[in-house]
Amino acid sequence: MRKAAGTRKKRQEAKTECFFCKEEKNPYFLEEGVILRFVTERGKIQSRARSGLCTKHQRKLTREIKRARYLALLPYVVRPE
Repeated sequence: MRKAAGTRKKRQEAKTECFFCKEEKNPYFLEEGVILRFVTERGKIQSRARSGLCTKHQRKLTREIKRARYLALLPYVVRPE
């Protein structure tokens, strides 16, 4: 017996408040402590679903992380020792 089209279960995302909306500030590449909250231990940028940021701030955060990497404030890749 086949299921009717469009009967997939949808994932429910946990609603969280955006860190930057709550603090009423924007991501800035010189604030390494704040930026490192949204980067994994391997140096990857966390997704919106994982970080809990709104779309606007996720885009700005990505841009600022890339700026910090370009200026060598953050490493591109962290290699395990």
